[in-house]
Amino acid sequence: MIRTIEELINTAKQIKTKPLIVACAEDEHVLEAVELARKEDIIDPILVGNQEEILKIMNDLNINPTYYKIIDEKDKEKASLKAVKLVHNEKEAILMKGLVDTSIILKAALNKEFGLRTENRISHVSVMESANYHKLLLMSDGAMNIAPRLDEKRQIIENSVKIAHALGNERPNVAIIGAVEKINPQMEATLDARDLKKMNEDGIIKNCVVSGPFAIDNAINKEAALHKGIEDPAAGEADILIMPRIEAGNVFYKTMMFLANAKSASVIAGAQKPIVLTSRADSTMSKYYSIALSALVANIS
Repeated sequence: MIRTIEELINTAKQIKTKPLIVACAEDEHVLEAVELARKEDIIDPILVGNQEEILKIMNDLNINPTYYKIIDEKDKEKASLKAVKLVHNEKEAILMKGLVDTSIILKAALNKEFGLRTENRISHVSVMESANYHKLLLMSDGAMNIAPRLDEKRQIIENSVKIAHALGNERPNVAIIGAVEKINPQMEATLDARDLKKMNEDGIIKNCVVSGPFAIDNAINKEAALHKGIEDPAAGEADILIMPRIEAGNVFYKTMMFLANAKSASVIAGAQKPIVLTSRADSTMSKYYSIALSALVANIS
């Protein structure tokens, strides 16, 4: 099982090189990250976007364009559609968002004719390495699903479990997060935790162990759980945190990044192919880590 971001990168270097198609690639940090991954033979890049701007940025970054295929398309909607078509037709391909609004790239990705949609809802999964936790910690959803209902949380769990499997974790502990550890009829997150745990016990949610509800401290700290009398074996051993709403996930992610100095990789899961969709505030290295993570996901898709 992969336990650090460094191990994630090293594993991605060892698998077959994956095609990476970047939509609207005229973005400095995106191109820096793509070049890092290309140099390590993790990906074989195709850039779709404003060729003049792409070449200018490459020149500024001392990136040799001869290693790249560039498809000139200045219109962002058309560039996104072209990128999605390429990913749809290419085995083990990865889609990456460049300098384009998330709504535009996702509209293209979910195109009914040639998009990447599946029966599952798509969701954002972050993989984080913290000096204060003993293994990689996955979290969903802090970027896409605003207020997921019960069945949507089921799908978010299934998407997250697939990412855990790509990291070699065959039976991850899934912690359903709320504000308290007990069922409270006035707290929907605790009711959902009860029902999701039952789905897992009944074999509806598979290949993982679902537990909860947990307050965040009890999910990731065994001493805190024992202090509150929580004897669930998954307490303090969470592999995946399922957040109740987007606000909780977003705040947790950004706190980890900007106060805890965590390393992170993120991917959109639930589509036919992995999608690298990072925030503009994410560092070049986070984007690089996200490409490597997506390569591992593509390897098992």
